[in-house]
Amino acid sequence: MSQILLPVNKPEDWQPHLGDPQKHWKSGHSAKALAYCWQEAQGFPKEVKSVLTAAGNPVSRLEPLLILPEHKVPLPGRSTASQSDIWILAKSENQLFSIAVEGKVSESFGEPVNHWILEDSKGKQERLEFLLKKLGIRSDFDKTIRYQLLHRTASAVIEAERFLASHAMVIIHSFSPKNEWFDDFAKFVWLFGSTPEVNSVVSTKLPNGMPLHFAWVHGNEEYLKK
Repeated sequence: MSQILLPVNKPEDWQPHLGDPQKHWKSGHSAKALAYCWQEAQGFPKEVKSVLTAAGNPVSRLEPLLILPEHKVPLPGRSTASQSDIWILAKSENQLFSIAVEGKVSESFGEPVNHWILEDSKGKQERLEFLLKKLGIRSDFDKTIRYQLLHRTASAVIEAERFLASHAMVIIHSFSPKNEWFDDFAKFVWLFGSTPEVNSVVSTKLPNGMPLHFAWVHGNEEYLKK
């Protein structure tokens, strides 16, 4: 992954960096809605800021320092990286936050772990063991949990460690009118002993003491028309 980054000046500049630039760049889909929403906001979009502000300190005072679209975080065991729709380095007074943002409309969080692992390989086992250790999850966890949530959360923690941030956070920015797939998100967050709600932040701690925050934000559905 290159350490030299180019500025993004308009929503269309996000398209070439998508996993599949043609397939994913469509009106009504999360990639395009997210790009237009965040590019126009030039910071936290209004609905995201509202949810963060209501969470109390230190989350309520978050200010973005860097916002990187389609940010890749290498993981062990397989060649593919965990690619966040957006990764943010943010600050709250003297504390840094590593924030992974996942945009959704009707897309799922990918395969459940028990399906993903069916094509067994040494690489997959190595990666799964790494993710579980990084997040402090027991090996007998509910394997109907969606794999994408597992590696996306780990990527936020990895980048927190890399940038010496004291907090990690995952934000699901959903433009779905029905908040589709929220139940899968909730099932995952339950692994950490927390019960999430739409438009709220829940916080927990990893075994190493790092605070880990989760938020589900209902996005402005007008961006589905872009």
